[in-house]
Amino acid sequence: MLDLNRLKALHAVHVYGSVGAAADALKVTPSAVSQQIAKLERETGARLMERSGRGVRLTDAAGLLAEHAERILALVETAKADFEALRGEVVGRLNVAAFPTAARGLMPRAVASLRDRHPDLWLQLYEREPERVLREVSRGELDLGIIQDWLNRPMALPDGLSRATLLDDVADVALPASHPLAGQKELELAALRGERWISSSPGTVCHDWLVFTLRNADVEPEIACMADEYPTQLALVGAGLGCAVVPRLGRDCVPDGVRLVPTRPRQSRRIYAVWRTDAARRPAIRATVEALAAVSREQENAWAVR
Repeated sequence: MLDLNRLKALHAVHVYGSVGAAADALKVTPSAVSQQIAKLERETGARLMERSGRGVRLTDAAGLLAEHAERILALVETAKADFEALRGEVVGRLNVAAFPTAARGLMPRAVASLRDRHPDLWLQLYEREPERVLREVSRGELDLGIIQDWLNRPMALPDGLSRATLLDDVADVALPASHPLAGQKELELAALRGERWISSSPGTVCHDWLVFTLRNADVEPEIACMADEYPTQLALVGAGLGCAVVPRLGRDCVPDGVRLVPTRPRQSRRIYAVWRTDAARRPAIRATVEALAAVSREQENAWAVR
């Protein structure tokens, strides 16, 4: 009989491309991964790994077995979800990741609510960028992820994942208080042609969206400063170093030297919870999505009052 943990080790090497990367994903040592595959070789009587330069590569037999392992692991997850659904209890461990502003703006209240209502649920929270969250949810490293995309630049959802919309997060332009347009009720991005901009790092969702959106408005962005956290961006705006586009969820405390001006048309990002479709029946996932949705409604109501 093939051992499930050994199949999982082989599948991880197949997915991540090396023993070291598989070990990182499985949170074990490379030696442990190699030992599991060596035992699997003895079980199957087939050679599964061979030397390739300074590393190793999987044989054709290993590739075939890894494909079967993927289907087996998916069936195991479905069985686990069905069993938990039958019991109807919100218990066990749930690995969740959220991008930084959601990790700060939504997760604390959601996790606290879950802890009070479901004390037998252990929720492990990680802070991750959306692209990484999608990869890790797809691969089974995470049970649930919180991601974002912008309404004018949606992100494709990989096959096998489901999602629920939590909220739409409107973004405004942050200007230094001394800026000539800081007193406007709203403005078009084209009015900021020639300005310096403060952005997150290249390759992140928000940086790529900002460049895309400004160019669509016939504004060639001159990026003066890069900072991944919105409080840092606001501090840089307050110092007069440039403009930024900052969503509501990212601006807990706006410095005195900053003015926020709505854009015309409105710029907005959508925030989702994502999970593997095979695990959709798990009560822990359903309870966590419900807690996040409740916190999101509270947040939207608070914005409406302001």
